[in-house]
Amino acid sequence: MAAGWSASEIPDQTGRRAVVTGASSGLGIVVAQELARAGAHVILACRDLRRGAAAVGTISTRVPGALLETRRLDLADLGSVREFAGRLESESRPVDLLINNAGVMAPPRQLTADGFELQLATNHLGHYALTGLLLDLLLAAPAGRVVTVSSVLHRTGRIDFDDLQSVERYSRWKAYGQSKLANLLFAFELDRRARAAGVELASLAAHPGYARTNLQAASGGPLALVLAVANPFLAQSAAAGALPILCAASADLPGGSYLGPDGPGERRGRPRLVSASPAARDLASAERLWDVSAELTGVDFVFPAASVG
Repeated sequence: MAAGWSASEIPDQTGRRAVVTGASSGLGIVVAQELARAGAHVILACRDLRRGAAAVGTISTRVPGALLETRRLDLADLGSVREFAGRLESESRPVDLLINNAGVMAPPRQLTADGFELQLATNHLGHYALTGLLLDLLLAAPAGRVVTVSSVLHRTGRIDFDDLQSVERYSRWKAYGQSKLANLLFAFELDRRARAAGVELASLAAHPGYARTNLQAASGGPLALVLAVANPFLAQSAAAGALPILCAASADLPGGSYLGPDGPGERRGRPRLVSASPAARDLASAERLWDVSAELTGVDFVFPAASVG
């Protein structure tokens, strides 16, 4: 991967099918747009179908002839995740690329219909379940790839296995950091398991740095106002923030790679390989989180037995 990587370097994606979660705005709409520009058939997985349809209209205007469709997916609802995955599975067409992008940032404590803390449910558990339910379709692709979007704030995170749902105490930013750390633990563990099974599936991770999206405003509270004032001066555009994700999705990189901006503090800049915190590389935590996630979601990753070496 050369320095100064840009979206113009995305290889031809013709014939490839990509699923992008949270694709109706922010980073997701940029990722969907650039993959479609490169020729991919992109499924915009969105909680709000009206916003998803508007995103399709926007992208189609910018990329005439883009192959796009929008489908409903609420990652905070395991029933919705199963319905979305079930529809794709019924079509018996491979999924070449899954971008686990959707997320919520630092809202007041809320529980999902499944009884999970909202940030953990949306940012991690929903994506864990979605990936597992789409595993057969990813393995049916010639070189399936999963990209999970984390954050520089994963470095503030700690997986509190004794209070994973933040029942005893809730700090919106600690819960966000925990969920973003969970994203990396999942991405790296998925790659390790795919390698051990000997299958053609690469799992990578990326973060956008400090990018201007609607996540900051949606977080609420006094900090949301501070971020809204600071964004125009400190944050890079969503288009720039999407570059590490697009690079992870399309560049010739090994599984387990983690990309972010190359500027100071990884806040902005062009994509490059970056390091993860020691907590994100902890094998015991990754295995334990995997087991807990499987138990909570009821989703197991079953790799073909014939592939195990």
